[in-house]
Amino acid sequence: MVTFFYFRAMRNIIILFTIIILFQACSNNIGNDVAEITKVMNEQVAAWNNGDITTYMQGYWNNDSLQFIGSKGPKYGYQTTLENYQRSYPDKAAMGELHFSSLQYKRLSNEYYYVTGAWSLTREKDNPHGYFTLLFRKVNDKWVIIADHSS
Repeated sequence: MVTFFYFRAMRNIIILFTIIILFQACSNNIGNDVAEITKVMNEQVAAWNNGDITTYMQGYWNNDSLQFIGSKGPKYGYQTTLENYQRSYPDKAAMGELHFSSLQYKRLSNEYYYVTGAWSLTREKDNPHGYFTLLFRKVNDKWVIIADHSS
């Protein structure tokens, strides 16, 4: 009888430790994902603030299905998004200094994250600002923006 309770207790302890290990592994993975996504966004800010839209665009999915929703409605494609940025921000003065704030990350799956936040530009004559919603997807082991809704 004692042996039965001993094995039952050991089984429960093993199950508990397995759950703890799985939870820690999942938590570590989420932390790594958020760090990688934050790195992508920080690289975008640095590129923008250097006046380099081409490097800024590396945070986006280079695909015809990339979706960007701005004041003129949805547009599709990496090249379209690049050209719209270049037209709207023809030089460093127009680009200003970009800042992101109030970032929130929501894990949707191993492959997708939903990120919201605020953006602001500091320019000589004005300081436009707004909010964004980004859908990140892990493509070829790299986090990229596949949909951007900025207002």
